[in-house]
Amino acid sequence: METITEKIEIEKELTEEFGKDIINIPTLKKKAEELSTKDVSILLKALMFGSIVLDSSDMHIEAIEGGSVLRARVDGVLHEVVSFDAAKHQRIVSRIKLLSGLKLNVEDKPQDGRFSILLNREDKVDEIEIRVSTLPTEYGETIVMRVLNPKNLINLEDLGLRKDLFNVFDVQASKPNGMIIVTGPTGSGKTTTLYAFLKKIRNPEIKVITIEDPIEYHLEGISQTQVNPKKGYDFAAGLKSIVRQDPDAILVGEIRDLETASIALQAALTGHLVLSTLHTNDAAGTIARLQALGEKPVNIAPAINVCIAQRLVRKVCPECAEMKPISPELFEEIKKNLEGVPQGVDMPELRPDMLVANIKGCEHCNFSGYKGRVGIFEALSIDDEMQDFILTSPSTSAVEKMAIKKGMTTMKQDGMIKILKGTTTMEEVKRVVG
Repeated sequence: METITEKIEIEKELTEEFGKDIINIPTLKKKAEELSTKDVSILLKALMFGSIVLDSSDMHIEAIEGGSVLRARVDGVLHEVVSFDAAKHQRIVSRIKLLSGLKLNVEDKPQDGRFSILLNREDKVDEIEIRVSTLPTEYGETIVMRVLNPKNLINLEDLGLRKDLFNVFDVQASKPNGMIIVTGPTGSGKTTTLYAFLKKIRNPEIKVITIEDPIEYHLEGISQTQVNPKKGYDFAAGLKSIVRQDPDAILVGEIRDLETASIALQAALTGHLVLSTLHTNDAAGTIARLQALGEKPVNIAPAINVCIAQRLVRKVCPECAEMKPISPELFEEIKKNLEGVPQGVDMPELRPDMLVANIKGCEHCNFSGYKGRVGIFEALSIDDEMQDFILTSPSTSAVEKMAIKKGMTTMKQDGMIKILKGTTTMEEVKRVVG
């Protein structure tokens, strides 16, 4: 009998075999089809290995009539990998639920769990956590596995920031109190940015505590806690306890309600550096969102240091992309979007004869023309003038106009600058920010 340890170990021999056979989505599909008649545990190891080497953020096993289809999200876009018949789908679901500590006999309710993958390489063993979510659907249970790869824990210097924007982030990370809020939709890289701030500020002289739902990455040197609503330990209750633990810096996974917002803002006003996320479309929307939760401008204005909004755009593949002369239409469109960008912004000179990236597609990028992602950002710093303005309860558009007037570069403009640097394309920026 196999011992259930909630861990999948991919042995060195399998790592070497899979490493030769799996290099992109088509080869993962071929390998999965080849192993579909084998033991489910071997098939699952191949799929998990593929998700790691292809830098997939999520693996979706979606129940359909007569079976299921597996899709992998790579660089924010879903790719269909392989289909399973009903019997194979059921065995895969059971195997994943067993590993994740979920109830096998519960098929009519959503469940959440997690397991780890131990990837044996030549000189080390990598441990990657997989977060599992099941959902009952018309044709059976659908499973989404989120891949939490520690290599995604990067430094502020590696976020792809312009020099002027990095200086803003660097200054904010060095402040002893106040609030840093990162906004954006699910999957826009907010957690990565917050952890980059944590890596910047942690040192043996200060105490850092987090409250998360769930803990996505483990960081040495900080205390991490996870909410448990069933036991009454939510963000608000946890934050109250954390403040009594004498922290210097606090990370609140997400502000969802008035109570959490109020405690976080008070903590920022009483000598703590607070980092958190909020779901808004842009940096200026942070103020209106906090007010919509029921917080007063008199508490918001002095507590917040900076509001950061971000999205992730795909980078052009370095293996197959070519540089071509910019078209007159693209030149005019970028020129129009970059009107009003203040002096001192780190950007190439806009010239009609400059070169921009042209995507092609190869086996290294799943024939998409893109490989990897980078953030595009906007940062709304709250100074004395902006504080006074927030006290008048302005609209989101008024806050944005004031921020631009004071020198804020928008996400779209940051995207345009990355096009000029040959990092991404206009099609990709439009897909992400409109």
